[in-house]
Amino acid sequence: MELSKLQSVRSGADRLEQSALAYLAGKRIGVLTNPTGITRHFRSTVDVCAGQSAGKLTALFACEHGIRGERQAGLLFEDETEPALGIPVFSLYGKHRAPTPEMLETVDAIVFDFQDLGVRFYTYLTTLIYTMQACAKAGKELIVLDRPNPLGGRNVEGGILRDGYQSMVGGWPVPFRTGLTIGEFARLIQDQSEPKCNLQVVPLEGWRRDMEYPETGLPWVMPSPNMPTMDTVRVYAGTCLFEGTNLSEGRGTTRPFEMIGAPWLDAGRVADSMNRRGLPGVTFHPVYFTPMFSKHKGELCGGVQVYVNDPAEYRAVRTGLYLLEQIQEMHGDHFSWLPPFKEGSRSFIDLLTGSDKVRLTLHEPGDAERIADEWDREAAEWAKTREAYLLYE
Repeated sequence: MELSKLQSVRSGADRLEQSALAYLAGKRIGVLTNPTGITRHFRSTVDVCAGQSAGKLTALFACEHGIRGERQAGLLFEDETEPALGIPVFSLYGKHRAPTPEMLETVDAIVFDFQDLGVRFYTYLTTLIYTMQACAKAGKELIVLDRPNPLGGRNVEGGILRDGYQSMVGGWPVPFRTGLTIGEFARLIQDQSEPKCNLQVVPLEGWRRDMEYPETGLPWVMPSPNMPTMDTVRVYAGTCLFEGTNLSEGRGTTRPFEMIGAPWLDAGRVADSMNRRGLPGVTFHPVYFTPMFSKHKGELCGGVQVYVNDPAEYRAVRTGLYLLEQIQEMHGDHFSWLPPFKEGSRSFIDLLTGSDKVRLTLHEPGDAERIADEWDREAAEWAKTREAYLLYE
């Protein structure tokens, strides 16, 4: 894209940098962030809060992947000390998933700054929910620095999370793709929760709902180790479902979530079958890869790579579901759902999809179509609910 066509969007972090006095005056500040918490000029939100005189930075908080984004998915860690500032970094991905009353005693307000994907099972949304609930109980303020939904704010996809299926990969009854910015999502949670959090959203300037992230002019920083590019972001809401199966979702390669495969998968046959479906905005190409870690580490896998050639037409969730169906149909003798992580818990695919319907019925003829249609109806109905929380028309 030509530089002249890039928009001059200002994030919540940009606005905080210019108006710290209005938001932070007289407060002890905690910052919950990761490497995506930067201004458009690459100054970190931590440095912004540490360098202002309106309030005092007293603590940092880190969720999945760590304060520096250095940890792979699912790796737990404990509290540490930030060496340059000499303040605690409280872990929200170890013994605790939400700030404890003891942690919150050190702050008056928490500044929350993450680049989210607008996808329900990306765990930063659940961390936001848990933090809002903890702040509400402790009487602490939460300041959310808004950032663009990288896929834009128009399309909503996927079914609603069912009661009883809440987890870190699904903390609220919303669709797979919310079509909300993280600030708008916070407004929804505040309105639907009791007690209510003392929430302040620092909004974006210059963002429109039809913008994909590259149009904003903001720097792209990987939100997590396996989310390197916009190509990854576009497919994630559908291909993340393969985390609940015995197939590799491309972790341990340079194209996570874009490449799906296994040692037993017939790459050419699956790619041809998917292309014959004529799904909008997407082409499937056979690939071969050897993951360096995660599932099938060190094994040569046949697979397909998902190429999005028309983002406006592409529907990630429906595409991911159909790919699941195709592989299960062709390779039913090898395909399996991953078992629950521990006795008494739910299967991971159930947690990702928000119910047990996919696991129990996807093998039945025509059921992928029925599930996808049902999810479309749920998403369309929920889109009416979300209108009350939109900050950007």
